[in-house]
Amino acid sequence: MSPLSATLAPPLTPMPVAMPSRLHRRLAIVLAVVAFHVGALWALQSGLLKRAVELVIPVQVLAEFIEPPQPVVETPPPAPPVAAPTPPKPKPRPVAPPLPQPVAAPTPEPAALAPVVPPSPPAPPAPAEPVVAAAPPAPPAPPAPPRIELPSSSADYLNNPRPPYPPLSKRLGEQGRVVVRVFIELDGTASRAEVRQSSGFERLDQTAVQTVLRWRYVPGKRAGVPEAMWFNVPISFVLE
Repeated sequence: MSPLSATLAPPLTPMPVAMPSRLHRRLAIVLAVVAFHVGALWALQSGLLKRAVELVIPVQVLAEFIEPPQPVVETPPPAPPVAAPTPPKPKPRPVAPPLPQPVAAPTPEPAALAPVVPPSPPAPPAPAEPVVAAAPPAPPAPPAPPRIELPSSSADYLNNPRPPYPPLSKRLGEQGRVVVRVFIELDGTASRAEVRQSSGFERLDQTAVQTVLRWRYVPGKRAGVPEAMWFNVPISFVLE
């Protein structure tokens, strides 16, 4: 062999020898585990484990419930009855001698007795004075009701305009008197209004309600203090 071929040839590497033995060992372990599980499943299905449990458990239960025999305790014989002592006989009481009987005094003769004077009748009781019952105190007079001043819409400085007459009501000759119930606030404005007494014509009633809602008022007073209250405003519609 030439030196050139010797240098170009690859070096020979030894072949691994331990690989097949490791694979066989792992395969054997896997097969053993699989065989163990298969055998356990077969035993569960065939009932071998259940029989083994039935055979073992009763022996343990019997061993737990067996107790050693208890010693017999002899009861002592009953004591003989004790005789009750007889009570002593009572001594006889001494008999007292009889007492001497009293001797009745001799009754005096009728001539020797003093004349019996009948007792005088008791004096009549003095007439009792008539008892005059005290009159009950008069109840206190009820307090006077507080003075109420109703609101007003006729003050000159309010400058409230007269309600307009609806033109259609004039042509149809509608007229009448409407009473509007209006709620006056503390500042003199009207917050609510409703028809208390109708004139018989819807146009006249609505005109009166709208008019009183626009007016200014002098608020009412109770005991001199301003208070919000209801007030009836009459409005008449008369054709001239």
